[in-house]
Amino acid sequence: MVIRAVPTRDELYAILDTVKDPEVPVLSVVELGIVRDAVADASGVTVTVTPTYSGCPAMREIEAAIRAALEEHALGPVTVRTTYTPAWTTDWIGADARAKLEAYGIAPPGRADADVLVPLGRRVASIQCPYCKSTHTERKSEFGSTACKSIWFCRDCRQPFEEFKAI
Repeated sequence: MVIRAVPTRDELYAILDTVKDPEVPVLSVVELGIVRDAVADASGVTVTVTPTYSGCPAMREIEAAIRAALEEHALGPVTVRTTYTPAWTTDWIGADARAKLEAYGIAPPGRADADVLVPLGRRVASIQCPYCKSTHTERKSEFGSTACKSIWFCRDCRQPFEEFKAI
């Protein structure tokens, strides 16, 4: 009988890094900062996730993709545990992931305003166009294809683009 070694946290994260966010498929759930922890023992794997916001419609799909990726490596049973504390923030998106967002045509988020619990009104400053790098831009809509993005327009290259909002 062959007994499989229990995977390390790094090995689990490497597998989870293959799971793409369904709304922003250029980023993995690890790069997005949704995966908070992953542990394995003889009884299975537990992955702890924090949704980008409560009620995020992509979370069921993300949880299913996490289970499938781990089970594909013969790891299981898989438990996906959701935690809302601490609340997810765009500050958890690393520099490499921000560069991927920009290359994909989405302006990466700025720094979140730590002094505001619920940002009802956002300060609107020009943001850099991910295509031509101009700051001669204007927000056209507070909401884009998802609630976490807004729609902008570049006056120089005339391209519409989305901004991933800072939360």
